[in-house]
Amino acid sequence: MKTKEYRAITLEVFRLMDEGIHVLDAEGKTVIYNEAMAHMEKMNRRDVLRKPFREVFGSIDEKDSTLLQALEKGKITTSVQQTYRNKNNNEITTVNSSYPIMQDGAIIGALEIAKNVTDIQKMSHTILDLHKATIEPAGVREHKLKKYNFDNIIGQNPSFVEIVERAKKAARSDASVFIYGETGTGKELIAQSIHFGGDRQDRPFLAQNCAALPESLLEGILFGTAKGGFTGAVDRAGLFEQADGGTLLLDEISAMPYDLQGKLLRVLQEDYVRPIGGSKDIPIDVRIIATINEPADRLIERGKLRKDLYYRLNIISINLPPLRERRDDILLLGEKFLDKHNRRSGKEVWMLSDAAKAKLLDYGYPGNVRELENIIMEGVSMIDSEHVLTEDQLSIIKPSADMPIGLERTKELGLSGYLESVEALLIEEALSLCDGNISHAAELLKIKRQTLQHKLKKR
Repeated sequence: MKTKEYRAITLEVFRLMDEGIHVLDAEGKTVIYNEAMAHMEKMNRRDVLRKPFREVFGSIDEKDSTLLQALEKGKITTSVQQTYRNKNNNEITTVNSSYPIMQDGAIIGALEIAKNVTDIQKMSHTILDLHKATIEPAGVREHKLKKYNFDNIIGQNPSFVEIVERAKKAARSDASVFIYGETGTGKELIAQSIHFGGDRQDRPFLAQNCAALPESLLEGILFGTAKGGFTGAVDRAGLFEQADGGTLLLDEISAMPYDLQGKLLRVLQEDYVRPIGGSKDIPIDVRIIATINEPADRLIERGKLRKDLYYRLNIISINLPPLRERRDDILLLGEKFLDKHNRRSGKEVWMLSDAAKAKLLDYGYPGNVRELENIIMEGVSMIDSEHVLTEDQLSIIKPSADMPIGLERTKELGLSGYLESVEALLIEEALSLCDGNISHAAELLKIKRQTLQHKLKKR
C-alpha cells in the first residue's frame, strides 16, 4: 500500500471515530483534528488545522495541557480529566489520554484521544449540590428527600419477615451492611429503614448509584475535589464529607471501577478522605450500606467486585428474596399499591377482581415488587369509571407463548413447590375471609380443623 493511500485510510478512520482525536506535529501545529473533537470543543476544524496549538488554545497553561506535555516532555497520561476554555470562551470538560509519537528515539508529534464529559461533569456538580441541599437545612430535607422506614415495608411471608427483623437489628448497630437482591426487590427501602431506624436518623442519608458515572467523575463525587487538583477544579465537598455522621448508600457497588474500589477500601480502613488534588486528610464518620443485584461470589469470580472490599463491607449481610419466592405477599402488595395509586389518581377503584388476582398470582415478576407496582399503576391509569380492576386492565402481563401460565410456574418452582405456593395463598385468603378463625377457614377449605392447624405449623 502506498503512503498516500495509507494516510487516506488513517484519516478516514479518525474521522469516523466517536472519540476526539487531536494530533500535533513536532512544531506544535495541529495536523489531525477529527470531527468528534471539533464537536466536543465547539470549534471549526479549519480554525484549528495547521495552526499552532498555543495560538488556538491560549487559555490553557502549558503545564496543564497533557497534549503539550506529551509533545515537549514525552509524558504519557491516561484518563485525565481536564476543564478548559476554547477560543470562543466555551467551557469544556474532557477525559483525555495523551501520548508522544516517537520515531528513531525522537518525538515527532503527539496524539490526544478525548471523551467529552462536559454534560456529565455538570451533572456531577448538580448531584453534589442536590445532595448538599438535602442535608441543610433540616426543613428543606423533609421536602426534598422521601424518607422510608420499617413501617413502609409490606410483607407477611415468614422468610421475608425474618429478613426484616434482621434489618431492624442492623439498625441498632453501626456496622456496615451489604444487601443483595435482584432489581426491584426493595434494597433502598431496606437501606433507608436501617438508617432512619437507628441512632444516625437525624444525620444525613445520601445515596449514589455507582453505575451512573464514569470513574473520573465518580471519584470526585465520592471524595470531593480541591482547587488546583486538575484544570478547572474547584473546592467541592464529596459525598463522604457531606454524609459525615450519617449513612452513605453505595448502590450497585460492583459497577464501581475496580481501581476505585481499592481507593474506597483505603478510605474505609483509615476513616479519612483526601479530595482529588488536595493535600489535607479529612476525618469522616460514615456508615456504609452497599447493594448488589447479583450474588457476590459470581461478581468476585468475574472481577467485578474486590474480595477484600466485600469482606470489609459484609459485616451484616441481608439477602432480599425475589417476589416469586414470597408469592403469599403478591395480593397483599397488590392491594396496597391499588390503594396508593387509587388515591393518587383521584379515582374510585375499590378492589381487584378474582380473575385479576389469579392473573397476578400466576405471573413470574422478573422486575419483582417494582414491576408489580408498575402493573397496578398502569391498570389504575387505564380505568375510566370502573370500581373494580379486572384482568383486562392488567395488559402488561403477558402469558408465555409456549405453555400455559400454570405450567410455566411449575417449570420454575417444580410441581411440589408450585402446589405449596398455591395452597399457602388459598389458606391465607381463607383466614382473611374468616377473620383468622381457624374452624371457619377449615370449613371453607373443606378440610379438617386439625389438618389446617398442622399446615399452619409447618409454615
